[in-house]
Amino acid sequence: MARLSPPGFLRLQQVLPGSLDVTFAGAEANVAVSLAQLGANVGVVTALPRNTLAAACLSTLRSMGVDTDGVVQSDEGRFGLYFVEAGANQRPSRVEYDRSGSTISLTSAEQYDWETIFSGAQWLHVTGITPALSRQAAAATMHAVQKAKDAQLNVSCDLNYRAKLWRWEEGTEPTQLAGRVMRELLPFVDLLIANEADCGDVLGIRAGQSDLHSGSIDIEAYPDVARQVISEFSNIRMIGTTLRQSISASHNDWGAMLYDATHDRALFAPQENGEFRPYEIRNIIDRVGGGDSFAAGLLFALDSEEFPELEDALRFAAAASCLAHSVVGDFNYSSRAEIDALMGGSTSGRVVR
Repeated sequence: MARLSPPGFLRLQQVLPGSLDVTFAGAEANVAVSLAQLGANVGVVTALPRNTLAAACLSTLRSMGVDTDGVVQSDEGRFGLYFVEAGANQRPSRVEYDRSGSTISLTSAEQYDWETIFSGAQWLHVTGITPALSRQAAAATMHAVQKAKDAQLNVSCDLNYRAKLWRWEEGTEPTQLAGRVMRELLPFVDLLIANEADCGDVLGIRAGQSDLHSGSIDIEAYPDVARQVISEFSNIRMIGTTLRQSISASHNDWGAMLYDATHDRALFAPQENGEFRPYEIRNIIDRVGGGDSFAAGLLFALDSEEFPELEDALRFAAAASCLAHSVVGDFNYSSRAEIDALMGGSTSGRVVR
């Protein structure tokens, strides 16, 4: 879809009528672009209309190294949009969606060539955003994870709860609809990515004394949240969780946890002297897409022989997602060298000459 934003920290009312900055975005596309930036062989599966916007979007994805052969194009539907106001200090960022009637929401599972899409693949990554668009999109997502498991792929899923989107069943509250649909999908998932809000809203599992409105999080409660999820979905092997403490819209502490169900252990990153010490991000440029960059970093590291230990994979993912907060737009343009440098302790931001 397309992302439309006022420049800098302006509000929509300040610039409309007028010009907006347009970039391309979407949770799954964000992950694909980040993976391609890191050198992974990755493709995106979606449905787009046949028009100039879709052509520009596909051209952008290809230029970033993402394979688009799995994209279905149709004369039905439209190109989805969303609008972002960047928050600052005590004013939060705000998102408005314009995705009703988008092509992907109207495309059935049978219109995708799953056999070709999954040929040679090792992972399928899905999120809770696509099934939130429509009953048709939810059915297609369910079909995709089932076909992926039939093809012996690993499946990763980011719960990514969006209350403004789960509206396609009249008379059903968004949390109830999301909970029902995602509970049907989770038995096919190997790696779950979910923050404290997602687990609470979708699965009814909350992290101890965390209070998202005040910005405080109860770090020690997160392993128990993971264990509760695993007790209900024993097929899930790992749970990745971003740990965001929001002091303000411009100042967050950022880290991550990876729960290893096989060994019943919780790993945290970044660390200093054996203790969890989150990154202090004091001047956020753009936080949208931070979770997607974490998912991409984790998938890349888990699939690479360069990271034999889960601790190292988590450190890499946390560093990648930290850097994403310094980049305008949903895509994480951070390089492998920059991520490695941050992992190695280069946090000063000094000019590289």
